[in-house]
Amino acid sequence: MRPHLATLIDDFRHNGGQAAIVSHRGNRRIVTTWAELAALADSFAAELMRRGIGIGERVVLWGPNGAEWMGAFFGCLQRGVLAVPLDAAGSLDFAQRVIADTEPRLIAGDGMLLAALGGTTPLLDFDAVAVLPRYAGPDLREPALSLDTPLQILFTSGTTAEPKGVVHTHRNVLASLAPIEREMQKYRKYERIVHPLRFLHTLPLSHVFGQFMGLWIPPLLAAEVHFESRLQAQRLLELLRRERISVLAAVPRVPDLLRSALLAEHPELEAQLKAAHGEKIWKRWWRFRSIHRRFGYKFWAFVCGGASLPPELEDCWTTLGFALIQGYGMTETAALITLNHPFKPGKGTIGKVLPGREVQITDEGEVLVRGEMVSTATWQQGAMRRNESPWLATGDLASRDEEGQLRFLGRRNQVIVTSSGMNIHPEDVEAALSAQPGVQASAVVPLLTANGTEAAAVLLFRGPEEAAQQAVIAANAKLAEYQRIRHWRLWPELDLPRTSTGKIQRRRVTEWMNAQRRDGSGSDASDPLMRLIASITGTQAASSGDDARLAEDLGLDSLGRVQLQAELEQRLNLTLSDSMLEQAATLGDLRRLLGMGAPAPEAAPERQTAVVQTAANQAGAMSAEQPAVPQQTVRKDIYPRWPWSWPVRILRVAFIEAVLRPLVWLLAAPGIERDATLSVKGPVLLIANHVSTYDVPLILYALPGRMRRRVAAAMAANMLADWRQRKNLGPRVLNVLGPPVWLLVTALFNVFPLPRSAGFRRSFEHAGEALDHGYHVLVFPEGHRTAGGLQAFRPGIGILVGESKTAVVPVALCGLGEIKQGQRRWFRSGSLTVRVGEALQFAPGLSPEAITTQLQQKLQQMLSQSGKV
Repeated sequence: MRPHLATLIDDFRHNGGQAAIVSHRGNRRIVTTWAELAALADSFAAELMRRGIGIGERVVLWGPNGAEWMGAFFGCLQRGVLAVPLDAAGSLDFAQRVIADTEPRLIAGDGMLLAALGGTTPLLDFDAVAVLPRYAGPDLREPALSLDTPLQILFTSGTTAEPKGVVHTHRNVLASLAPIEREMQKYRKYERIVHPLRFLHTLPLSHVFGQFMGLWIPPLLAAEVHFESRLQAQRLLELLRRERISVLAAVPRVPDLLRSALLAEHPELEAQLKAAHGEKIWKRWWRFRSIHRRFGYKFWAFVCGGASLPPELEDCWTTLGFALIQGYGMTETAALITLNHPFKPGKGTIGKVLPGREVQITDEGEVLVRGEMVSTATWQQGAMRRNESPWLATGDLASRDEEGQLRFLGRRNQVIVTSSGMNIHPEDVEAALSAQPGVQASAVVPLLTANGTEAAAVLLFRGPEEAAQQAVIAANAKLAEYQRIRHWRLWPELDLPRTSTGKIQRRRVTEWMNAQRRDGSGSDASDPLMRLIASITGTQAASSGDDARLAEDLGLDSLGRVQLQAELEQRLNLTLSDSMLEQAATLGDLRRLLGMGAPAPEAAPERQTAVVQTAANQAGAMSAEQPAVPQQTVRKDIYPRWPWSWPVRILRVAFIEAVLRPLVWLLAAPGIERDATLSVKGPVLLIANHVSTYDVPLILYALPGRMRRRVAAAMAANMLADWRQRKNLGPRVLNVLGPPVWLLVTALFNVFPLPRSAGFRRSFEHAGEALDHGYHVLVFPEGHRTAGGLQAFRPGIGILVGESKTAVVPVALCGLGEIKQGQRRWFRSGSLTVRVGEALQFAPGLSPEAITTQLQQKLQQMLSQSGKV
């Protein structure tokens, strides 16, 4: 066993320039190497010394996963300072209670979260952590570090008035890490073949399972950790394939989300899964080769923890040919008690007990555990308190099979003892309910009735109430008589309340269910979909009927649709393509798209598009009476990366310098005005007013040389598609020339499509990739060419700026409007000026609407100062 966890920083340095952390934030990809991570940890440790923060004192970490979080954590670890990680998605009230209880010397984290905190404790923004002076002195490790030095305090619940934290020591973590590190040595020679392993990490680092897969395992393998917090199926699938991910670390809800997306894309998949049972692994791989291609051929395993894994979900992924590895542990055990072997998993089990742990199962089935990984202290009421017993009663129920594998049976405190004295395990009933069409999730909770306690089901259901009743009847047919559901209600929100790791908050569901029973009411009469729309638009709609129009009546503009799409995917575990949401014109269309409403009227079947049927099937709520409709053609835009290759770049630079600039000087001779303070470090967004087809050459002419040679320009998606598809170009000869024109324009101007109404996200992701490759991205926020003054900016520009997290340089084309209107001659008229403004920075958390408004005001000011249009 290592002497302490600070030795992992030696592994950081040994791994050197290999990528360690890849943070996917907004549309950007931020890479940090292992050497840079070690330097960041040293810098934070030096900052702690400078502030006089020493061993045993506390530092709260409250922010999203990323290199800055890890640097701060390992900086604390070196100095023996107790880190207090908090979930970035947690409540302000809980954070304030933890801060009051632990009395930290420093709080480091996300700027927006820190801004909401009161008090006098010093704050340090993660942005400031990233630019701390690099330390180059002697070793910063606290000499008193040992296996029994306290490492961190993890608070696991925000429901009590007095938070109780679990205190981990270095020994607790290393007791779990050491046996895995020893086992890894047997397979290191094989790891070299597929190096580097890449983990897609979707868990908070304030959670022990998230720490195990994000902090402790990766440095042992020099693996890349990709942090992604947006649990949207299409984004995750794209990341898995594009980044060549090897392992996805997640709670069971994430593979369930991905399974739903695959079933939506491949309606025949469910039948194929049944047919594939019993086949050899190579036959199944060949049968499902399109699925493996979708994930990327390097992806092979899910590592799941934080909640129990439904058997049908495990069966789905193993049949597809992927490994699904489960572990079992608790915050009190610093992560793992049992683990499935990656290459010899026990189906339906949570694995074998790891070395160094002693596990007993009581007569009642409760798991008791003892060993070095069990925390021996808690933090409560401002002090560390030692635990009396070496045995930890987990509160979990399990059984052990002949091979020593443990099978999870549920939580002891969740067993419902009915008035007839029967014990009902909620997981058994929920499994039967979840297998029914339309049931997205369920929670079986105790209901206090006049005759005693009974089991009641709360359903998250996509479809009419009559279909939900049929689902309950079908589930009851599969259950024993004493398990059958006699009391049930539909949950009124878009999703059941969950923790940050995806677990259902049963206490809240129980309180709600019993409140419904007391007042005799049914489900909440308010419409959760309308509440969500109102939260986006900021206004209350006068009508919530199915015929209410999303744009005119509810105020959903293109920005609102993008926000609504992201919220619905996150809350409902659905995958909604841009075209799906674009074709929903009314609230009724949207409800049918989500499987929430009645079928489309027979008199107007054309209103129900094929994409609506796809989404409703995905939600499991498509009624048998709904008519099939023909598939509509959706334009597929191409986002090319080949213009970034070095041969094309050389060609483009030669064209710009030797052809384009001389031609612009000869024909237009525009004046150039650049802001004296213009100083650009790194890639920026360029925005400009859009007047003519010659705007891009004029802007490139005016930019400094170091900028104009690395510009990617957004162009109307429909125009690029028409060139590629040889249509809408006028005479037939022009249509024939379309593809060569597309190739030439794409190569020489590095353009990519920007749709006007649908497809924003993919376009924004490509813009982020261009920025990551060092290109300045040029966008025309008006969305179309104008003849006169500046027109209203499309609100999507605010989203793009917010996601890109970079400076914006405005460019004003002054006088071109007058030339276009024929008021002045164009050939070397001297009336055309291109003004390049100062780089604008926007504070984190500023709303897209506010960013859009400020950009438009700035560009309007630049145009007005010139006196030209």
